[in-house]
Amino acid sequence: MKSQEIKRSKNKIADWNDHLDKKYGKVGTATRTKFESNAQAFVIGELLKDERHKANLTQEALAEKTGTKKSYISRIENGRADIQLSTLYKLIEQGLNRKLELYIR
Repeated sequence: MKSQEIKRSKNKIADWNDHLDKKYGKVGTATRTKFESNAQAFVIGELLKDERHKANLTQEALAEKTGTKKSYISRIENGRADIQLSTLYKLIEQGLNRKLELYIR
C-alpha cells in the first residue's frame, strides 16, 4: 500500500507557484523578488532579440539607430542589464519601428 502512495506522490504535478515558493520563497521575499526581476529581464531581452531578428538588424545596427552601444544591446538581450523605460521605448519604437504597450493588471 505504501509503495502505491509513494508512486502517486511522485507522479503528482506541482503547481508552478508552489514550485517557486519552495525554490525562491514566498512572493515579497527578497529572494523571490530578485528571481522575478531576473526573469523579467530575461523575457525583455528575449523579446528584444526576437524583434531585432525579425527586423533583420544586428545589435550594432540597432545601437546606431538608437544612440546606444552594441555591448548594452547585448547585455539587455542576455538579461544582464537593467533597462530604463525610456530606453526600452527608444529601442522598440525608434530602433525597430514597433509600438510598445505596457499593461498593469
